[in-house]
Amino acid sequence: MSRQNKAARPLRIAVVAHVRHPIAEPFMGGMEAHSWHLCRALRDRGHDVTLFAAGDSDAGVALRPVLPRHYEATFPWQHYRETERLTGLLDRAHGAVLDELRGAEFDVIHNNALHRYVPRLARRDRVPCVTSLHIPPFDVLERTIKGALAPWNRVTLCSEAHARTWWAEDADRPPEAHVVPNGIDLDRWPFRPEGDGSAVWIGRISATKGPELAIEAARRAGVRLRLFGVIDDSDFHAAEVVPRLGGEVTYEGARDAATLAREVARASILLFTPTWPEPFGLVAAEAMACGLPVAAFDIGAAREVVGEAGALAPAGDVDALAAAIGRAMGVPRTTARARAEARYSHHRMVRDYEALYAQVIEAVDAPAPEIRFRPIELPPDRTAALAG
Repeated sequence: MSRQNKAARPLRIAVVAHVRHPIAEPFMGGMEAHSWHLCRALRDRGHDVTLFAAGDSDAGVALRPVLPRHYEATFPWQHYRETERLTGLLDRAHGAVLDELRGAEFDVIHNNALHRYVPRLARRDRVPCVTSLHIPPFDVLERTIKGALAPWNRVTLCSEAHARTWWAEDADRPPEAHVVPNGIDLDRWPFRPEGDGSAVWIGRISATKGPELAIEAARRAGVRLRLFGVIDDSDFHAAEVVPRLGGEVTYEGARDAATLAREVARASILLFTPTWPEPFGLVAAEAMACGLPVAAFDIGAAREVVGEAGALAPAGDVDALAAAIGRAMGVPRTTARARAEARYSHHRMVRDYEALYAQVIEAVDAPAPEIRFRPIELPPDRTAALAG
């Protein structure tokens, strides 16, 4: 059966994930959480989903290991980024799955990875593909994405702020680029009508997340603070977080989603303190679902995500964030929950993706010039070479 005739559900979907961390709980970050929730939501909608990810992943769907184990365990990104060892490892691993992805086993690819091969494979071989971008552009990824767009090979951005990091002007944004806000399972983040007066902070313990700034703001506001998350940078944790703990500030470690949701729901406010322009901010949506207003730095997509459900402070301004805590505490918890329900349900997200799947499948034969890539950009099609 042709791919065009399979545009209706159910679909056979290959979800390709980033392999730096496992796609499993507890999540290292938003990219891992997004891939996990996407797989399960698509499965629950009746689709046949296969996850291409690190072998220690567990998303409740069929798993095709790209690597036996996530690479951060043996090649920490902070030490091996842009090295030949890590680049070669990832090139070999992704190259080994290209034949499966281009074959007839799947109707569509949903690419969440950062590697250059999959978008180019989809463009060259007319494989229906949706790539969800989760970060601002960097050189290789930007050249890959912008050079591979086609009616059957589209991309999603997770906020308007995120889209503007890729295309500064709306007029420059191509028709193959779509904004699809991230979604969460609202049932996993249950609403609680009252909080205990405390603040929570959620995220990887690293400089890009600003936990030390959240601590300083909470102390100045006189609010008890609990921090939750995996230690991503142990040196940073030891130097910037541990000395600030004590009294009304505690580090609670990483928790599974169910436990974390209960702990978050007990609090009265979330502190969201990224030090870089985060494209979305999944933790803000999760906290709002529990009824927590958000005090956040006005950077990246924070203003867009939080909206009327919190208060903002200039990026990096701890005194202003302390003042924002007081303002945000006055936001009704029902307002925060209502915003999460209206904008950030994973059901809405998946419906948006399904519409794009239908579009790329139907457009697989759309007129477009053929593109050839150099072997370093994309390995040659071995199946075509053998057939020849």
